[in-house]
Amino acid sequence: MIVIKMGGSIFGKEEKLLADAAKLGEPFVLVHGGAAETTNLAERMGVKVEQITSPEGFKSRRTTREMIEIFMMAVAGKINKSLVARLQKLGVNAVGLCGMDGSMLRAKRKILTSLENGKTKMIRDDYTGKIEKVDAKLLQILLREGFAPVVAPITLSEEFEPLNSDGDRSAAMIASAIRAQRLVLLTDVDGYYENFPQGLVARMSASQIEDAIKKATGGMKRKLLAAREALSGGVGEVIIANGTVDSPISSALSGKGTHISK
Repeated sequence: MIVIKMGGSIFGKEEKLLADAAKLGEPFVLVHGGAAETTNLAERMGVKVEQITSPEGFKSRRTTREMIEIFMMAVAGKINKSLVARLQKLGVNAVGLCGMDGSMLRAKRKILTSLENGKTKMIRDDYTGKIEKVDAKLLQILLREGFAPVVAPITLSEEFEPLNSDGDRSAAMIASAIRAQRLVLLTDVDGYYENFPQGLVARMSASQIEDAIKKATGGMKRKLLAAREALSGGVGEVIIANGTVDSPISSALSGKGTHISK
């Protein structure tokens, strides 16, 4: 069993990834993001996109009520169904879902902190959620019946509202819940670098993740956090690799990228 996370930066360049997934020969779940497509749709609709930087250095998009609706259109709609259609064309019996379906991913709304001009600001009305519970029953039924679930990281709040949750960490939670042997986080770089673009790290132990998080920048911080959570949840190995190269999944499984294990 394998869980594959396709970063939003890969959308539009995923032909090789999907073709490789169709040849895997083992059950898989594909989790996907869609930040770039959401931003594009928001701009076309005339909606301002705000960025938040946390005191820890994590950057994210401000998710207002209007933005969560756009997120659902772009990610659970356009991207999800596009991936399903293309996998079906390749002979994979894919099913498109989001985390709200079957109460798969339940989350709690977060109170965000933003660092602005050296001051910390509390944001209480954001539609971003931290996943607290995964019900893998629906995924297990689909996998058992030979379907390939394609999951958008939109989660269900305690008040039954849609929330935007991080795709990498959603994939980590799903991988733990279905007891996947491997989690492959595919992005647009070759893995984790100690000093990008130099110093690609081929192998790393779980004990080294904390130090790597401090050195990492941008989305790589979240991928390392997801790796730590997946390993803590029982996943055997996490691989961070380039999803735009030839046979990206097979290449990652055979040694390319950054391999992290206990």
